[in-house]
Amino acid sequence: MTLSPARRNVIFALAITATLLNLVDRQIIAVLKPDIAHDMSWTDNDYGTLAAWFQGSAAVAFLFTGFAVDKLGVKWANPIGVALWSLAAMAHAFARGFSSFVLCRIALGATEAMGTPAAIKTIAVIFPPTMRSFGYGLVNTVGSLGAIVTPLLIPTVALLWGWRAAFLIGGALGLLWAIVWLFAVKGVHFAGDGAPTRSDQGAKTTVGRSIFVERRTWAIAVAKFLSDATWWLMLFWMPDFFHRSFGLTGIALGTPLAIAYTCSAIGSLIAGTVASRLIRQGYSVEKVRKGSLLVAALLALPLPFADTVHSYALAVALIGLVMAAHQAFSVNLFALIADVSRPEKIGRVTSFGAFSGNIGGMVIAKVAGLTLAAGLGYLPLFLFAGGSYLLAVIAIQLLLPKLPLDGMGTALPVAAH
Repeated sequence: MTLSPARRNVIFALAITATLLNLVDRQIIAVLKPDIAHDMSWTDNDYGTLAAWFQGSAAVAFLFTGFAVDKLGVKWANPIGVALWSLAAMAHAFARGFSSFVLCRIALGATEAMGTPAAIKTIAVIFPPTMRSFGYGLVNTVGSLGAIVTPLLIPTVALLWGWRAAFLIGGALGLLWAIVWLFAVKGVHFAGDGAPTRSDQGAKTTVGRSIFVERRTWAIAVAKFLSDATWWLMLFWMPDFFHRSFGLTGIALGTPLAIAYTCSAIGSLIAGTVASRLIRQGYSVEKVRKGSLLVAALLALPLPFADTVHSYALAVALIGLVMAAHQAFSVNLFALIADVSRPEKIGRVTSFGAFSGNIGGMVIAKVAGLTLAAGLGYLPLFLFAGGSYLLAVIAIQLLLPKLPLDGMGTALPVAAH
């Protein structure tokens, strides 16, 4: 029996909630840094070290979590992943020294790396190919809005019960989520879970082949390396750019950041909706996916002008445009993973792409520091960032001149009664 729309929507809502919990547990330490740093006697260098350990552990874990997601399947990868990172988040409440906090950040980074491949695979199997872009777009939209709302909620919890309670409550919500998920998916079989059932030997050979010998894997990896480098550049350095260029500090920085994240949410929603509608109207997946990526890449090209204009409003608008373009690009790149990957490999391809994106973020963070220290300003960085998406599109076209749409036949889950 085909999964009913109502039950599919419940599962989709849970998938979205899981991405929000991932974001909340990750952001607690950033939002409450002043309070935690005061209690724990951290220096800025200590905090930077914690951030580096978190991102580094996540990057390494991505090499393995995709395999875990594919092996466990959607039904079990989701609750196990959420439960593990929730326990890692709760462990922060019991940390008493810097070393124990480092271990907590390593554990959280490694376990949260389950989130991306699990979410991408879940949407790929619960939605038909014509609706996947919309699903990824909505997930990214909610994530962007969560990045705005979460910093308002976490301090409230800390004010009432202390910063340690924020970690405990965030983790407890994740454990509750895992229980609800198990009830929601009871009796459901998801496509791609368990051993492949294809009978023909050619299909079995393809399923068993390593993802690293397939051009589609490297097309995704290169695109993620280039596009995520720009995303991390914006996340890490956007406040500093507005401070250097327009003298903004403190609360005044909230306005451009909120606008930027709102634009990214709008870009996600529009890109996902338009791509899904075009495919339903009969346009080929090849044209829609590559065309959408190209349009997003072209929208990012004006970024360097943000460093040359003297108008604060225009600079904010240009940054917002690029944030929207990134999310439009990201939505279609995630959908491309599901389009070209067999269900049994979606987790691994997604994870390797996420690993590549994290490496891109680490590289651009170092390059940005060196560039600014040399007194070159943001223009060289924005020139690269503005063109990075176009380079990614070119790489995809060179590696995949014809998309191997192995994931377009993925079936909806079947509920066993």
